[in-house]
Amino acid sequence: MESFVFPGNIEPEISLIASRPIPYMRTAAFSAVVKSSEQMLLHLIGCPTGKVIFYTASGTGAMDAVVANYVSRYKKIFIISGGSFGDRWKNICDYYNLSSTLYKIPFAKDIDYEDLEKKVASERPEIFLCQHHETSTGQLFDLEKISVLCKKYNVSLVVDAISSFLADPLNMAELGIDICITSSQKGLNIAPGLSFVILSDKLSSASFNANGYYFDFEENLNNLQRGQTPYSPATTLFLQLHERLKRDVACGVDAIISTVRGRALYFRGLCKKYGWEVPAETPSNCITGFFVKRNGDILFEKMMEKGIYIMPGGTPGYFRVSHLGIQDEKSLAALAETIHQVELL
Repeated sequence: MESFVFPGNIEPEISLIASRPIPYMRTAAFSAVVKSSEQMLLHLIGCPTGKVIFYTASGTGAMDAVVANYVSRYKKIFIISGGSFGDRWKNICDYYNLSSTLYKIPFAKDIDYEDLEKKVASERPEIFLCQHHETSTGQLFDLEKISVLCKKYNVSLVVDAISSFLADPLNMAELGIDICITSSQKGLNIAPGLSFVILSDKLSSASFNANGYYFDFEENLNNLQRGQTPYSPATTLFLQLHERLKRDVACGVDAIISTVRGRALYFRGLCKKYGWEVPAETPSNCITGFFVKRNGDILFEKMMEKGIYIMPGGTPGYFRVSHLGIQDEKSLAALAETIHQVELL
């Protein structure tokens, strides 16, 4: 299959790591892999003196962990929601019976930042939860403006960077972000199954709530001092992660983002050629969301019949194409032509 969903097509050298004998994780060698991975992740996300908590879980597991351990310390919670993933912050807070204010953004629209400031000034929240990129719509939010706002009103900033990490510029230290989360199957382009909570050094002496067992911050941080997780990790995924991170550090963040941006801009040119609307006001480099003109009800299945994965968007006629993983202008041109041919059926 040609994959334009997450994580996309993966280099055979990294995929084949999964076929090797699985090493025992309670060893000095595996601890070295974990510690090295932590330092490389911190470097790539611009938080060199922070800490990384590794979970064998999806990105939602990391969101859950952040709410249970950190967000639950606060009484006044403010959530940006531009789609299903912003709503997920709200749903998790509701699960823990945490009262929150939900600031809704229309489909694929950017935030009205002046109105947002008025709301924050009125509500005076203690903590602010948002996505950098709302993956369901393709809309990228302006973290610099959000950061200025949070600093002005002394609000702790927590960012879901699951789909923006290594696709759009993000520097935790410069933006004053307290916690970022990301996962393995998007910008890191390895299989799903690992998620990461990145804590800024501002939280190095913080105390956390203990509202869960597996996701407990303190237990995980204590074990990570020796390069281990408290419970059995996805060992093979850690080895794939380590190899990916070594390649990413060698390539450099700017070069990686430039490559992803080039793919996104090229495909959006093809969308214009075929008359497909790209609704996001400020689209992320990570994906292109677009409306086809015809046959949206059969497009997903027809593309799979042709050996191609794209992402349905939950709205009639709306689809998303990832720009992560192995792809180039030739493969994107072929993808667009195949979609166009299905439209003509």
